[in-house]
Amino acid sequence: MDPFKIHESIEHMTIATKRVPFERIVRVIGELAECASAQGLIGGQVVDIYSEVTSDVGLDQLEFIHIHKTASLLEGSVVSGATLWVNDHEIVKLRKFARFIGLLFQVVDDIHYVEKSSQELGKTAGRDMLADKTTYPNLIGDFAEKLSREAQE
Repeated sequence: MDPFKIHESIEHMTIATKRVPFERIVRVIGELAECASAQGLIGGQVVDIYSEVTSDVGLDQLEFIHIHKTASLLEGSVVSGATLWVNDHEIVKLRKFARFIGLLFQVVDDIHYVEKSSQELGKTAGRDMLADKTTYPNLIGDFAEKLSREAQE
């Protein structure tokens, strides 16, 4: 889901969707709005930008960023589609699934940036490391180095 094209999704739903109850369409519009809001993508982006100027980024903050950016977009996509056709109990399960898949995607993507070549990735490998951006591999690597130093003392 392109966060800058959410308005096109809303336009399509309100004009082209004829067989879906109005109440469900309103819920989907709310879901999409929240996914792009300060509680979603915008909030995650603000914390991400802030984390670029501070050296005190931990696992909790990195998880917050990825839940509110990557996972939020996936969650918004999955839940929006599900809201049109399934019951609330299923939506709760799908929301949780989408959130974990979004977070898992980000962890695997961070690892691929370290392990794969630019040719394999189809994008610049190591870009986050060059930008000194906090990623899961460097957080865990820093933690492992700290444990090693402490063990040697």
